[in-house]
Amino acid sequence: MTDQGRAVRTIGLLVAVIGVVFTIAGVVTYVVVGSTLADEKITVSDDASHFAGDKVEGPFTAYVQADTIAKHAEEIAGGKTYAELPQDDPNRDTVMTASFLRASLFTSVVAFGVAALVAVLGLVLVGVGWSLRRLGGTITA
Repeated sequence: MTDQGRAVRTIGLLVAVIGVVFTIAGVVTYVVVGSTLADEKITVSDDASHFAGDKVEGPFTAYVQADTIAKHAEEIAGGKTYAELPQDDPNRDTVMTASFLRASLFTSVVAFGVAALVAVLGLVLVGVGWSLRRLGGTITA
């Protein structure tokens, strides 16, 4: 095997190891976000468009619950956003709390997406690393 072949194989090993780390990190993050969200014991509202009565433990239920909270807040505020409500409106605090809850749920949805992206990217890197290792073994002078 040539020096170039060894270099390609070494780079392939490094890429594959990074891929394994990414995959593990993505899966662990996904599980931790789901577990943390489940610990909050949130249930999708009965009037939600989907998943009514289900526990909020994943990206889809979190998104639907955030959407339902928005619907409820809009009804309470008469179609206005928190920023549009007068400061002395008695519903302002409720609408603000709804906004915070929605932001938290959407943050978890983003976290699930990033975790999944990292895990899939890790798998791709493992494949690229494995391919480089095989390719490096075929390089001759």
